[in-house]
Parts: sequence; structure tokens; C-alpha cells
Amino acid sequence: MLSSPMLLSLTLFLSLPIFLFFSPQLLPPTYFPFSSSDADDLALFRRATAAPSTAAAHTTTHLATSTNPKPKIAFLFLTNSNLSFAPLWEKFFAGNHHLFNIYIHADPSAGVVSPGGVFHRSHFIPSKKTQRASPTLIAAARRLLAYALLDDPLNQYLALVSQHCIPLFSFRFVYNYLFKNPLTSLASFAGSDYTYPYHSFIEILSDEPNLYDRYSARGENAMLPEVPFEAFRVGSQFFVLTRRHAALVLRDRRLWKKFRLPCVTEEPCYPEEHYFPTLLSMEDPNGCTGFTLTRVNWTGCWDGHPHLYTPPEVSPDLFRRLRKSNSSYSYLFARKFSPDCLAPLMDMADDVIFRD
Repeated sequence: MLSSPMLLSLTLFLSLPIFLFFSPQLLPPTYFPFSSSDADDLALFRRATAAPSTAAAHTTTHLATSTNPKPKIAFLFLTNSNLSFAPLWEKFFAGNHHLFNIYIHADPSAGVVSPGGVFHRSHFIPSKKTQRASPTLIAAARRLLAYALLDDPLNQYLALVSQHCIPLFSFRFVYNYLFKNPLTSLASFAGSDYTYPYHSFIEILSDEPNLYDRYSARGENAMLPEVPFEAFRVGSQFFVLTRRHAALVLRDRRLWKKFRLPCVTEEPCYPEEHYFPTLLSMEDPNGCTGFTLTRVNWTGCWDGHPHLYTPPEVSPDLFRRLRKSNSSYSYLFARKFSPDCLAPLMDMADDVIFRD
């Protein structure tokens, strides 16, 4: 006859398959906000947002070896095709190599190649596939921000642009516009999140006509409780962020958990136009202008794509209109231009575009 301990052990052993079969129903589900494919991104973001003391030490060392360090603008190209306007950007960047860096996130399925020239020294960062109406465009922008933070501590402004964007002024005009306030001591704030004296240029709107449709694109209550409707914002996909706001974006896990959810309706699903303005509006509204520096023409558009300028439209008068702003801020870039606009744009480059 079996002893009590042996009987108990046998009973537990025989009941184990039954427990495993019913455990999904008995135990609460485990929610993993980040899939395994996010692991490399999360590791990258952690490195890019290292402890301020480490960043400050790196920056101080960098400054000590430089006679006259100046802040830089990091240009972040988010593209799914070759950079058709590379020759125009080449003229824009010419002679200012010590004041900028270029980072390119190219969709790996697009076969994008380096256009050479000034782009030869740019950084083609490890990229992942992007798709419209999905959070992949947010993820790509965050990767660009992370690599720019890691690569050069002098990258103090980070400008996200696309292959369809063009500059409206010379580089010197753009640089002086962004850094028009004097940098009293770059070493004193380069590693800090709190003393940087500049604002980010990102559109933040709360009165979009179809704002609720955009908010409920993932389901009526899917954004709660992290993002109540009153906090939801919309804005341009393209922006110019300060270094401290780029770090703030990379540290975020709470809102990204919501904005990475798939949409149940496709038409108002433009996560990249919602995540960044909502996050920065919730975290630091006074640190943002609420204005984008990239001019876009939405007149008569209904499919989520802005007006596409074609060669017959390219003229000095067009540039006068693109530069005009109803705000106290100026537009520095514009989109969306078809690739065949390159020739007329190059014809006007010296006499119109870069003649501030």
C-alpha cells in the first residue's frame, strides 16, 4: 500500500497535465508591450539616453580638444526611395561641413544607394521596413534620433526631413535662425536635460476637425488611461527637435505602448502625426513652439497626401509663397516635390533659393 507522501507526489504528478491545460484560463494574461523585435531598438535608446553625467563627461572631453566648438544640426532623412534632390541639398550644405551631420534611414526593401558627394560621409543607419498608416514610421524616426544623439554630442538640433523635402533658404540662414540666441556655455548644458535654452519646432494642434476619429482609430477606448482624448494632439510628421526633447522621446515607453497598437480603421490612422505632438504636449508644452518649419500644401487633398509640386509650378513666385508665414516663425523647408522638379530647382538655386 502506498504511503501518504508517495500518494501525494503521484497525485500532483498526474494532475500536472490538467493544470497546464487549464492554466491559460485560470491565470491572468501576461501583457508584453514590446515584442522581441523591439529589443534592439530598446537597447539603442538606452545607450542614447545614458546618464547625463556620462554624456556631460563625453562632451566636456570633446570640447577640451576643440579650439572653437559650435553646435551642429543633425539632418535626419527618412526615405523609402533614392534621394532625388541630393544635388540641391549638396549646394545647401556646401562649405559648412563642421556645422552639420547627416543620418539616413532607408527602407531596406527600397534599395536606396548613397548619392555620393556630401552624402558620402553621411550615416546610413541600420533600418527596418516602414509602412504608411502604421507605427513603423514612428520607430524609424526614433532610430534616427537615437543614432544622432549617440554619434555626436554637438548635435543640438535634429531636423527630420523626407526625400521629398527641399530647403527654402541657405544653410547659413537656417543655422543662424535656429541658433539665433547665443550659446553661452555649450559644455554646461550639453549633458543636461533641463538647462538647454532652445525650443523645439513641432506642430501641435488640438482643434483638428477629425481629431476624435484619429484618436479612436485603434478602438474607442484603446488609448486610455495613458492618453485621454483631452491630451491627444495632431501635427506635422516632420519636425526640428532640440537634443533634450529627442532624449525625452527615446525615454518614453508609456505612450509608445499605446501608439504602437494597430489601427482598426485605416483612413484616419497616421500615428507619426500623433505620437510626437501628443508626447511633447503632455511632457513639455512650454518647450515647444507648436509650429513646424516645414511648409506643406494641403489644399484640396483628401487621401492623406499633400499637394505634389511638379516642374511647371516651380518658380521664384512659388518660393515667395512657400516662405510666407502667418506666424512669427518662418518656414525653412518645404514638401512635397516630384523628383522631376530637380532641374528647375537647380536652375533657381543660386539666384533664388540660396539668395536669402
